[in-house]
Amino acid sequence: MPKERIAIDMDEVIADAVQRFTEWYHRDFNVLLTPEHLHGKRLLEAVAPDHRKPLREYLDTVGFFQDLPVMPDSQAVLRQMADRYELFIATAAMGFPLSFGEKFEWLRTHFDFIPTSHVVFCGDKSILNADYLIDDNAYNFRDFRGEGILFTSHHNVHETQYRRVNNWKEVAEMFL
Repeated sequence: MPKERIAIDMDEVIADAVQRFTEWYHRDFNVLLTPEHLHGKRLLEAVAPDHRKPLREYLDTVGFFQDLPVMPDSQAVLRQMADRYELFIATAAMGFPLSFGEKFEWLRTHFDFIPTSHVVFCGDKSILNADYLIDDNAYNFRDFRGEGILFTSHHNVHETQYRRVNNWKEVAEMFL
């Protein structure tokens, strides 16, 4: 019997890109973005209007995705899940071409137990053929044929339409 398939988003699900944004933002503008500043907002909504363009440009800067922190417990939980499920990493990287190499190397470093054939760089995640998609962006669930599981992030705290997990321990409770 085939294993159920689970697609897992990368940024803000297994890789902490917000920490990099806040580090670089503090470095460049001497403003410390706290969880309170970000609560219920996208990053661009939490910064001064004249800072939005430079913040967007971070995503096109060499080194941004290179050594992002790993989300707590994600490696251990996914390693356990790999025995029971077919896992795919699905990251919407098409808008940020410089991210491909850095994201791929990051995955090889931190999630080497997921085969490279199971890494999907895409734009529209509705193309994914999986039973579940764990993602921090609810818009990725609209045309997805499986079940979307919303991974809590600062920008989605008010979303109530989907089943939610707040951390990787809760993912383990759900799937293991």
